[in-house]
Parts: sequence; C-alpha cells; structure tokens
Amino acid sequence: MDLDGKVAWITGGARMGLAVGQALSHEGCRLAYTYRSSRKSAEETLQAIEAEGGEAIALRCDLTQKKQIEQTAQKIAKHYGRLDILVNLASIYEKDAWEEHMKANAESAYLLSVTVAPWMKRAGGGRMVHMADWTSTSGRPRYKGLTPYYVSKKAIQGVVEGLALELAPTIQINAIAPGPILPPKGMTAKEYKGVIEATPLKRWGGADEIAKTVRFLCQTDFVTGETIRVDGGRHLY
Repeated sequence: MDLDGKVAWITGGARMGLAVGQALSHEGCRLAYTYRSSRKSAEETLQAIEAEGGEAIALRCDLTQKKQIEQTAQKIAKHYGRLDILVNLASIYEKDAWEEHMKANAESAYLLSVTVAPWMKRAGGGRMVHMADWTSTSGRPRYKGLTPYYVSKKAIQGVVEGLALELAPTIQINAIAPGPILPPKGMTAKEYKGVIEATPLKRWGGADEIAKTVRFLCQTDFVTGETIRVDGGRHLY
C-alpha cells in the first residue's frame, strides 16, 4: 500500500510511538495519536512530528471503553476525511491482574480492529498492526507472576489470525512480537547486561526496529494473519 496521504491511528507507546510515527510520516502519512493519561508525552510527540514537517493530532481515549474507541475513530475520520492504518502500541505489563490485562491488551485489540474496519473499507482498504510479545509467540512463558500478561498477548495473536480471514481481501492485519527493544525503567546494570548476553544479536533493538517492521507491514500487499518476532533471536536461547 502506498502510504502517501494515508491516515494512521497510533495508540499509546509513549517511547515507541514517536519512532513509529516518524517512519510513517516520512512516507506521507498523517497521524492521530491517542493516550489515556500521558497527555504530556503525547504533546511532546506531536511537537517532534510537526518539527519535521509532519501532520498529527492527539486525542484522549481509554481503550478499555468500547464507546470511547468508537467515538475516537469517528473523530479521526472526520478530522482527516479517512482512516487507513491502525498501529496499536498500547499495553499494560503488570504482575497478576487478570481482568486488567484481558481488557487493556486482548479485548482492546479486538474492539479497535472491528471498530476501524468499516472506516478502512470506505477508504478502499487498510492495514492493522498490533503488539504481541516474543514469549507468547514462542510459547515460552519465562517469567513468574505474569501469566495474565502472557495469556493476553497470546490472545492478540488469535485476534490477528481470526480477523485476517474475516477482513480479507481489503484489510490486512498482523502483529509484531517484540523482544528486548527498550530497557524498562528501573532496570539494573546487571539485568541490562544479562538481557544482552541472552540475546544472540548481543544488543537491545531500539524503537527504530519496531518502526521499520510497522512500515513494512503497512506497505506490503501480501502478508496478513502473521505475528513477526522482532527479538534479536531472543527466542532461540
């Protein structure tokens, strides 16, 4: 798909959202960012996009609320006149909290997809990209206390596979399964080094690696229902 003139909705991803937005903006996309509580981060991202000559807006949207998702999609489509791309970066990562993970990660992925699909069909087609996780995609639950997170990310893979069949041929939907991309806040130097040692490519990936994969999945015309690991080979160890 030619991205020039298209409109992309990017959810969450305070640290990763800028890199993804820049990658799409450089191809001619107009952007709509949504946030739940980090308004300051969203505004800073807008400023960075606009400083490079891009076009972007920011709206508040709680992705656990179906009505807000529907209203936000309508606002974006009304503002730009169309909606072509969904990049769902929003996610929570906490210990336990089953219901919270199911709503914020799994259910929101489904609701976002079925909500934007009609708008994409009106525009002649579209692309959707969700975020899974290298552990769930590889079938390797590595960390104790995070079963709800693991299951919610496994469910996203199911959403992608199921809807890929339902939305074809006009809409392609895929997922990315990140590995060691950005170190979490509070990580110790020992933990940081340990991740590098356990990753075959011996480094953290950085947000640009996700951005490049998002751009590929938006531009390709023959990939759907896939979950692509971007983990530096982490799943091999």
